[in-house]
Amino acid sequence: MALLHEDRLFPAEEGTRAIARRLYAGIRDLPIVSPHGHTQAAWFAGNQPFPDPVALFVQPDHYVFRMLYSQGITLEELEIGEGRIADPRKVWRIFASHYHLFRGTPTRLWLDYAFETLFGLTERLSAATADNHYDVIEAKLATAEFLPRALYEQFDIEVLATTDSPLDSLADHAAIRASGWKGRIVPTFRPDSVVDPDFSGFRAGIEALAKLTGEDTETWRGYLGALAARRQFFKTLGATATDHGHITAQTADLDESEASRLFSTVLAGTADAAERELFRAQMLTEMARMSLEDGLVMQIHPGSVRNHNAAIFARYGRDMGADIPQSTNYVDALRPLLDHLGNEPGLSIILFTLDETAYSRELAPLAGHYPCLKLGPPWWFFDSPEGMRRFREQVTETAGFYNTAGFNDDTRAFLSIPARHDVARRMDAGFLARLVAEHRIDEDEALELARELTVGLVKKAYKL
Repeated sequence: MALLHEDRLFPAEEGTRAIARRLYAGIRDLPIVSPHGHTQAAWFAGNQPFPDPVALFVQPDHYVFRMLYSQGITLEELEIGEGRIADPRKVWRIFASHYHLFRGTPTRLWLDYAFETLFGLTERLSAATADNHYDVIEAKLATAEFLPRALYEQFDIEVLATTDSPLDSLADHAAIRASGWKGRIVPTFRPDSVVDPDFSGFRAGIEALAKLTGEDTETWRGYLGALAARRQFFKTLGATATDHGHITAQTADLDESEASRLFSTVLAGTADAAERELFRAQMLTEMARMSLEDGLVMQIHPGSVRNHNAAIFARYGRDMGADIPQSTNYVDALRPLLDHLGNEPGLSIILFTLDETAYSRELAPLAGHYPCLKLGPPWWFFDSPEGMRRFREQVTETAGFYNTAGFNDDTRAFLSIPARHDVARRMDAGFLARLVAEHRIDEDEALELARELTVGLVKKAYKL
């Protein structure tokens, strides 16, 4: 018995389901455009086999290990954070014996998709099937067909964006280009570590910027010049976008003298919490100014209280599944930036949210007015069937489809990329099928929209 039903996620009503099937058939085999994610360029530069199933499915995927942790399984038991896993089969057995925890979650959909479509595994993962799954996956990972570049081609990925520190040498991206391989892996400029005073190592990062660029980053103009230089460097290796993960969407528009004084206070380490937030707000506006000049698309991912578990952060560092959403204001927060730059035709900003209450109240009206704004897809906790449905229902009535940026998978888990895109395509087919069934649009329009949501709007929004 297969793990995957051919009508999964389609509407239950048969007539609407039939329309959804037809729409999905028209987009199922379109190439994957992945303009925002967290896979590693090193995988494709070195093109070495993935070491074991745990390194592929458990260790990089915080969706997996945060669920296990929530049920009392320690990160030590899962060997999270270890460079080389000492006993991967033991970790796999823990994962398999707790697979029932993922019932009803999008993670279950993604994992079942990979198990069946890539490895031919049609029995559900459990304690009883753990070793067989492990052996089958391990054997296939040792073959040439499962090297990173081969999987990229098998997945029919047209472009894949990584997310990178402004201090990164991007040597792996350069190596991919020099290798002659035709896969398109591009970096994304993520400056949080050198624009957020609360980021660990912030002061050292400012000094590193100076060494990389030759700019005097102890001065406001030199600091901005260094950031602009690094953005240009990212562009030479194919970058089309920046990404900003501030806790709020707050922006500011200080004059040069005020900004310079604030920068000096921040560098001295004497800025209080309000001043540090004001600095982050000013830097979002500065990044928007730079985007207007160099053409990089600006992504803003606010609303995550990162590293909420202090003990886990102290032991393991960032990105260990303890980031929690909070309510986010956009109307007031973005106004300083939009008052200054919101009507510039050359600026492109993609807004994301972890606060679904803002969809119809703030985000859709903003994107439905300002030409520079587009809405990114449901992100992180909401890149789920229900999250995607809520997004379309609440956003489309005000912003339409064409003020959105299609879909991106935003993942560290490479093998989940086709699964995530398949879920998004099925959900969009179902949503559009309902509009057809209700005689709100015609089926030819729905098919055109389905293709735009899958590929067209993504390429346009990210200048790909």
